[in-house]
Parts: sequence; C-alpha cells; structure tokens
Amino acid sequence: MKAMIFAAGLGKRLGEVTKSIPKALVEVSGKTVLHLAVEKCASYDFDDIIINVHHFADLVENEVYRLRKMGFRISISDERDLLLETGGGLYKAKKFFDDSPFLLYNVDILTDLDLADLYRYHIKTGSLATLAVRNREDFRYFLTDRSGLLKGWCNKSTGEKIITGNTEDSLSEIAFSGIHIADPEIFRYMEPGIYSMTTLYLKISESARISVYVHNGGYWFDIGNPESLEIARKYLKKI
Repeated sequence: MKAMIFAAGLGKRLGEVTKSIPKALVEVSGKTVLHLAVEKCASYDFDDIIINVHHFADLVENEVYRLRKMGFRISISDERDLLLETGGGLYKAKKFFDDSPFLLYNVDILTDLDLADLYRYHIKTGSLATLAVRNREDFRYFLTDRSGLLKGWCNKSTGEKIITGNTEDSLSEIAFSGIHIADPEIFRYMEPGIYSMTTLYLKISESARISVYVHNGGYWFDIGNPESLEIARKYLKKI
C-alpha cells in the first residue's frame, strides 16, 4: 500500500537543533525520525512510500538512499524550489498514488497507533478521509459531531473558530495526531498551490465525509519542539 511521509518542513520550533540538520534527521533511540516513520509505515504494509523534501533536501535524500539500501521502497517528491505545505505537497505527488486509500504521516510524530485499525475504520465508514485524533492538551482543535464527522476547527489562543456545516449536535474538541488515511478521490477536490491538509479538510467537510478516529491509548509524541523531543527520548528509552 502507498504512503506519503511529510518531511519537507523547516522545523523552526526546534530552534538550534534544525540549524544544521532537517527535522527528519533528528535522532531518537539511535535512529532518525525519518527512519522510525518509514519503519512504522512499512510494518503495517504501507511499504511503498514517497517523501517530500525541501529544508536540507540533500541531507534528507542521503538518508533516503541509506534506507533504500536497507530494503525500503522510497520515492522522493522534490520541493526544493518552493515549500508547498502538506496539501500542496500531496497534490504535487498525486501521480505516485493508485486507486487505493493511502496513508499520510507527519515525520515528527512518534506513536504506537495501530495503523491497520485506522485503515479498517476508514474502509468501514466509507469516508473520503479519516483523521487520527486524540484527547490531549493543545490550542488548536478539530470540532466533531456525535457521529465522529468533522464539522469545524478552533484556535484557543486566538479565539478563531470555523464551523463548516449545519448540525444540531454540540461539537466536541479533539486534537489532530498528524496521521490520516485518504481516498484517491480526494484529488478531485484539490489543486496546485500552497495550503495545508487541514485547510482542505475544513473546506470540503460540508459536502464530503471526513471522519475522525480516536486513539487515546498508548503513546503519542510530536517532537516538533525541544521539550517534547526530550520527553519522547526519555519515554522511548524506557520501553
């Protein structure tokens, strides 16, 4: 099955860490987070992977070559000239995908989430996309109805709120985990440009079925800042 790992980001929140290397090459438990993400995807049979590159692209490509020698099947989507964010990055890579649902995975996420169960849930609901979500502290949240459909988004720090469809339900706040399954049909809703997948999902959720999959057990880390990186390193060292 196909997967895309988003690895082109600048990693600004990591400060000094990403002044000399890209976020994808930060090491946890003796491996780069890109290596860990590739292993994670491949272990659930998402073993045909494309990775987008921009920041320190040559270094990321060197890591890809090393991983290929280990037997992983990896393609590269080159965004050296222009960073496209997740939505634009996916659209640029659309020719890589076939007629089956595919996995989208942020390189800075470390988790024991069962990707097979996420995929089964996606197939069961017949959704255009299924977003892994978690009850955790954040300042940005998806808003969902009682049936687990995306109906909006809010930013607690700015007070911004977007409601994308009519519903009689009171909406629940839940945080995105940076992992999602999408049907290739989603490309019908996309176009070239610089935009995030969150922006796309909110735009199309009034007319398309965008579901959430809640995973509150196990561990989940976003290693996008120095504090969370160290917490993840300490936690994973113990298991």
